[in-house]
Amino acid sequence: MAQEIMNDMRELTDEELALKLSDAREAYLNLRFQHAQGALEQTDQLGARRREIARLLTVARERQDESE
Repeated sequence: MAQEIMNDMRELTDEELALKLSDAREAYLNLRFQHAQGALEQTDQLGARRREIARLLTVARERQDESE
């Protein structure tokens, strides 16, 4: 499943990748605030969002390495 997600991310354009990364970081920040306030019931969302950010950064780094 993770491989399918990575393949989907690799098909994104650079602009879409940057937008998705920005959205993921904003959502992660909101989840952290909810968790700190005790309002977050599904705490596994924090880890899932962190992994999504890591995957997006990995794809961005791969593209950077390919262009060099």
